[in-house]
Amino acid sequence: MSKGRLEAFSDGVIAILITIMVLELKVPHGDTLGALRPLLPVALTYVLSFVFVGIYWNNHHHLLHAASRVTASVLWANLHLLFWLSLIPFVTGWMGENHFASVPTAIYGVVMLGSGVAFTILLRAILAAQPPGSRIAEAIGSDLKGKLSLVAYSVAIPLAFVNEWISDALYVTVAMMWLVPDRRIERGLAQEAQRVDTRDHSHP
Repeated sequence: MSKGRLEAFSDGVIAILITIMVLELKVPHGDTLGALRPLLPVALTYVLSFVFVGIYWNNHHHLLHAASRVTASVLWANLHLLFWLSLIPFVTGWMGENHFASVPTAIYGVVMLGSGVAFTILLRAILAAQPPGSRIAEAIGSDLKGKLSLVAYSVAIPLAFVNEWISDALYVTVAMMWLVPDRRIERGLAQEAQRVDTRDHSHP
């Protein structure tokens, strides 16, 4: 499978996941603003999960754009990520319908942790598939935000049985952390393109 087909397949799956999530927002029986009140927990979890899925889609796009080739390991790692992302609509609906109860909130964290670990595995598989001297590894660096996210999820899961609002706050914090634009890969590609351009012009 080419890089383009892999990205197109992943984009299609992610689009379906967003569609499934929005279907959990049932039309209220009533024509007043008060009729929307029972839907608030479901709407809040939808917004949170939509942001997470959007973050994964954005980072996935940049990662594949930076990759020069994909291997069988990359394909399986990508499927592993899509498996965990496919569980997000279920845990989103479960947590929202039960008003952020402890068990659904903890399981939401398990899915978020699984998705984070799966993305890290995909990242490592893509790095291993690149030729020596690739700028991607240098651009990604230590992946501090990724590691902090995994720690936050790991802490939020048991805390859901102490106070589920602390866990929810950690989930929101991770989402806000990733909403800040991360241009490491873009900068790395720009530097590599500049280096190639300079080299080509120095040899007539």
